[in-house]
Amino acid sequence: MQALTRTLATLILAGLLPVLAVAGHEAKAGKKHPGGAKATKATKAAKAAGAARKKTESVQGTVPYAQRSDAMAFADDVADRRQLDRLVLRDLLGQARMLPGVPRLMLPPASPSAKNWQAYRARFVEPIRINAGIAFWQRHRDTLERAEREFGVPAAVIVGILGVETVYGQHMGNYRVIDALATLAFDFPTNHPRANERQAYFRGELEQFLAYHQRSGTDALQPRGSYAGAMGLPQFMPSSWVRYAVDFDGDGRIDLFNSPADAIGSVANYFKGYGWQTGLPTRYAMHFDPERLDKESLLLPDILPTFNPAQFAAKGAVLDEGPVAPSTKLALIELHNGGAQPSYVAGTDNFYVITRYNWSSYYAMAVIELGEAIQAALPR
Repeated sequence: MQALTRTLATLILAGLLPVLAVAGHEAKAGKKHPGGAKATKATKAAKAAGAARKKTESVQGTVPYAQRSDAMAFADDVADRRQLDRLVLRDLLGQARMLPGVPRLMLPPASPSAKNWQAYRARFVEPIRINAGIAFWQRHRDTLERAEREFGVPAAVIVGILGVETVYGQHMGNYRVIDALATLAFDFPTNHPRANERQAYFRGELEQFLAYHQRSGTDALQPRGSYAGAMGLPQFMPSSWVRYAVDFDGDGRIDLFNSPADAIGSVANYFKGYGWQTGLPTRYAMHFDPERLDKESLLLPDILPTFNPAQFAAKGAVLDEGPVAPSTKLALIELHNGGAQPSYVAGTDNFYVITRYNWSSYYAMAVIELGEAIQAALPR
């Protein structure tokens, strides 16, 4: 019996036998598990192998897409449209694995909590990110200044983005990107309120990812990122990488994982690509004139800048600072604070540009205020 147990343990550690085989064998043999008598070496081996397997599966998944006809048809279609090698693309996508926990992460909460700007802000404008941001700014000051000159995007906004997204590269995600994108492209949750639209989006991102790596000759199985497939210090999705990533350190390649300079230049180029206006503030402080206030009309366009300053004032939203160019477009940004009164600012076109990175006014304000807090804390 001991010889058989040792043999089974050896097979488990070698990855040749499932842990459940030993569990079943020990139950029949009357073995006691931890909590009772001293565990056998086989039990310890089984637990260690099981823990390692679960840890791996939580990141790598369990179901290969090589056996999925829809995935292989997708690979053929992408190869034909983009004039890529069918067999290479099939082989690559076939090595992607379904991540069982990822689809659940895409679902909205069953009981969403009330939005609270102050609580949201506290998650990002806090000492760890501020201190890390100060160190990052000091270390890369010349690169940030060059990006601001070339693209017109303030260093504070770039630093705010990198701080909110990954704390300057400390948290870039540990999901294999090809697995995350394939899971959301072929197994997006059908009970999501925008399932068809979102699945189509991730199929587009998967296509960009596969095509980029095949054309560049880089290993598409290596990159790791978020459960949604975002990558590197700035958490670019593949389409953003293809369109906006730049070689800002001049080494002949784009590396958003290991080159802060490339990340800085790419974020600035992203915002320029979405219409960033040099010198325009992101928002203005404001107050309401109760006698003229038409808040319903002001909020109707949501965060899209729609009103010039005169129209804004005519509807009861008065800017606290000036002068502001008459052609400036403004939006009333409403930030809820749980049960307390909401906060309001007048958002400009540049505020709206930041929301193209993440479609949330709360996100944009966190980026802006984190960058400003870091800038204010820099040694003089």
